[in-house]
Amino acid sequence: MDPAVKSPVDGVASARGTLIEAYDGVVCDLDGVVYRGHQVVPHAVESLLSALSADVLVVYATNNASRTPAEVSDRLTELGLPGSGARIVTSAQAAARLVAQRCPAGSTVLAVGGPGVALALEEAGLLAVSPQQMRSDKPVVAAVQGYGANVGWADLAEVAYAVQAGALWVATNIDSTLPTDRGLAPGNGSLVAAVRTAVSVDPVNVGKPNVPLYELSAAVLGTDVGRTLAIGDRLDTDIAGAVALGMDSLFVLGGVHGWTDVAQAEPPARPRYMATDLRSLSSVYVEAVQDAEDSSRWICGEASARVSRAGELVMAQGGSVNERLRAAVRAVWDARDRGSVTFDALAGDGAVLSRELDLAVGLER
Repeated sequence: MDPAVKSPVDGVASARGTLIEAYDGVVCDLDGVVYRGHQVVPHAVESLLSALSADVLVVYATNNASRTPAEVSDRLTELGLPGSGARIVTSAQAAARLVAQRCPAGSTVLAVGGPGVALALEEAGLLAVSPQQMRSDKPVVAAVQGYGANVGWADLAEVAYAVQAGALWVATNIDSTLPTDRGLAPGNGSLVAAVRTAVSVDPVNVGKPNVPLYELSAAVLGTDVGRTLAIGDRLDTDIAGAVALGMDSLFVLGGVHGWTDVAQAEPPARPRYMATDLRSLSSVYVEAVQDAEDSSRWICGEASARVSRAGELVMAQGGSVNERLRAAVRAVWDARDRGSVTFDALAGDGAVLSRELDLAVGLER
């Protein structure tokens, strides 16, 4: 089959085959895309297995630095996905790589977070010390702060002391929240913010949306950026990072961000593709197109949408949930970019679409 081809009009894909056929590699997020806490995301495993069976390379890239690559690999194996430490890239590895580039080999570095932080530093040729091992007579050259379920006040205090003493401060990510099977919990960004109140500098953030993690992922895959697809559930990290690097992205619902977020996204955080779940990888991707006779109306398959002068979403009946999502988002983005109206994502048919999407991804309460 012919791969999806890019439209010369608006740069998005018009399908002549399945979406995944246009790519040689995938950089896939984990939290919120493959699993939410202890629960697997519906359709994620079988969709990724299908991509792998089509000889598409997959690397799992996560901002969550709490686990080691081996632990993540074991978790994926439990889910039925063939895991390999070489195919898992964490923000802790990206942080260790940056510190190793800036500091001499064997330098002492404070490691705060889960086991993945210290292991990444050791593998990069650095000496990792825990907050409990800190000595006032031997300052560290850097402090790497990542998420850890057991990180407490004393750990954060040691990061602050090290930064105040002149250590390079590197954050594995600044995600404010972390999706779990019970809801959203405070993420590493919340812990970084606590330290920031006690110091006068900002950390170097290597996690998404900054490009180091995506650059490392592409290097592991060995694929060209133009033939690599990033998949994520967060617009401000997964999608924005891909856009910054010039990598195509697929935004899936069911994680941190939902309908109202994608509707309000600015161009630097807008995905190339969007879908309710990963089954879209093995499907023909139908893209929304602008109505030639009514520029405010966008059509996707059997669905159509426009934004009224009052700033409300107006949708015609018909179309699949994904077609309705894509038509609505493109209509909203177009209206926002033209500055023609002040849009309310939950006004008009927006509230109905939001509930429909929550039901489709299993978040309806």
